[in-house]
Amino acid sequence: MANGLKDIKRICKNELKDYEPYTTGEEGLFIPETGIVDYVSVTNKFGELIHQQGGEILTSCRFINVLSSDNHLVIETTKGDFSGRLLINCGGLQSDRIAKECGLSPEVQIIPFRGEYYKLKKEKEYLVKNLIYPVPDPKFPFLGVHFTRMVKGGIEAGPNAVLAFSRKGYTYDEISFTDIFEMITFPGFWKMTMQHYKMGIDEFRRSLNKSLFTKALQKLVPSIQEEDIIPGGSGIRAQALDKEGKLIDDFRIVENEKQVHVLNAPSPAATASLSIGKYVAEIAVKKLTIHPEPIKG
Repeated sequence: MANGLKDIKRICKNELKDYEPYTTGEEGLFIPETGIVDYVSVTNKFGELIHQQGGEILTSCRFINVLSSDNHLVIETTKGDFSGRLLINCGGLQSDRIAKECGLSPEVQIIPFRGEYYKLKKEKEYLVKNLIYPVPDPKFPFLGVHFTRMVKGGIEAGPNAVLAFSRKGYTYDEISFTDIFEMITFPGFWKMTMQHYKMGIDEFRRSLNKSLFTKALQKLVPSIQEEDIIPGGSGIRAQALDKEGKLIDDFRIVENEKQVHVLNAPSPAATASLSIGKYVAEIAVKKLTIHPEPIKG
């Protein structure tokens, strides 16, 4: 309600079946304004608007280095050098590395977690009418398995949250010894491991055992059986971890005179992208106003 959502309703155990006939629970929150979008279409629209404003988007373009020249920065990339008065780093899985290359000490390291999904078989989609989410555990930034009715049809079930062995580790086959070495030499990694090793083991077991994944789903929809779900996709979460082993569960933005670095943008980063963009833009405008470009000649 603090965020302006309307008609939120707390529903008792007996009322749950009115909204989701096949779910179970002690209580629930019904949020009628909840929804999802086709985020590929949203991203394409962002790109279209950027081009309309005279902007440029380069894909498959890797950051190499940044140099300071007078009142400008020179960004070296695999597609040439670019000059500007301000650098904004939204590098996701590489954001901490970019910050270090830019001379900052981010105080966090990105640890990749893979989220794996299943999908309900077509004939079982009647089991889910809306979006069914659990109450999150405040000790972790991960929500836990849930059910999402997709824009173009189908219902996703998941994800889990397993430690990935590469920042591009969408499967177990993708392993980066560089990424692994960086993880195990970061002091916060072992502190996190000691605090949450039981949860980590459970997530790996659920990842490798479809039956255990099904049991997690049954906490929300008891009638789902192992044969009702088929493998879906996976995603990598760029999770920031501090030196004390804390999984950062909020946005982390670090800046200096000519740079802004978004080092942690956890879920709901996509949902909140316009708000995050506005916030970062306000920082940028403030910096450009405080340090205006000198008049030449």
